[in-house]
Amino acid sequence: MSESAVKVGADAAAASAVDAKGGAAVKGGAVPLIELVNLKKYFVIKGAKQGSRHVHAVDDVSLSIRQGETLGLVGESGCGKTTLGRTALRLYEPTAGRILYRGEDITDAKMLPYRRKMQIIFQDPSASLDPRMTVGEIVGEAIDIHGLAESKAARRERISALLDRVGLNSEQANRYPHEFSGGQQQRIGIARALAVEPEFIVCDEPISALDVSIQSQIVNMLDDMQDQLGLTYLFIAHDISVVRYISDRIGVMYLGKLVELAESGEIHKNPLHPYTRTLFAAAPVPDPEKNRGRTRAVLEGDIPSPINPPPGCRFHTRCPNAEPRCSAAEPEFREYSPGHYAACHLL
Repeated sequence: MSESAVKVGADAAAASAVDAKGGAAVKGGAVPLIELVNLKKYFVIKGAKQGSRHVHAVDDVSLSIRQGETLGLVGESGCGKTTLGRTALRLYEPTAGRILYRGEDITDAKMLPYRRKMQIIFQDPSASLDPRMTVGEIVGEAIDIHGLAESKAARRERISALLDRVGLNSEQANRYPHEFSGGQQQRIGIARALAVEPEFIVCDEPISALDVSIQSQIVNMLDDMQDQLGLTYLFIAHDISVVRYISDRIGVMYLGKLVELAESGEIHKNPLHPYTRTLFAAAPVPDPEKNRGRTRAVLEGDIPSPINPPPGCRFHTRCPNAEPRCSAAEPEFREYSPGHYAACHLL
């Protein structure tokens, strides 16, 4: 195996190790890699008159993801987490707002050069892998598109190195996705994402479709790869405990809005937004005795429709502490302590 094949991703690691000024960039450091500025993504409802009705999937979200960190994103199903991740990669074109990569506006840029730098790991590996292609073809497709192998032999060595990195072997390159378990299929999806030596990966609920026994293996592998290759993650998930384990910072979304953002330890110790407190209170505790003795916070009512979101704070229809002003005006998303942001009139 050639030295270049063994060092798959070395360029990405080197790029993430030094910032534009030549200083070292540490995990969770201050170097912004991705910036979303007032990002909106609305979907037109089929059958409705053009522009008359929309799903407000992501509505005026601004955040930055630091170079080398993992930003976790949590919230109920339908809150806009996946749409935010896909819009950041421009798999969905934004309705409004800007997307910056290393300070460069890529909102309207041609994306082919950036596809090498920005990748995604999908939620359902069985649905995201072409059943008519072998594993080698799946992993090698992006290598061919971007011209990353000088010969067929170099291509084979590169694919073999990628499979080895995710815990598979080169002999499995000639097999088809249906011949693998769910966990192995997700490893194939991860190898495909790594094939172009990216800097930034959106992990779109990468473990939710897997058995619990496999989930920890995938999470630990992603964590190890971040240390080895200097990757930056947007980690989307439902499981609060997993997000807390892998994330440097955590953002909480509700009905298309970002309602809180803070360092992982800080947001667990001191959640500010009522919705965040409810999410954390609903998470199970491993100790059965402590879990039985806990008081669970139960939200009343259903999430309002993203087609017609409520005025003011979008959480006010379910918030037990809501006041008249909560329905009258939208709260400002602002900093309450260093690095800890929230949007709530009651703080």
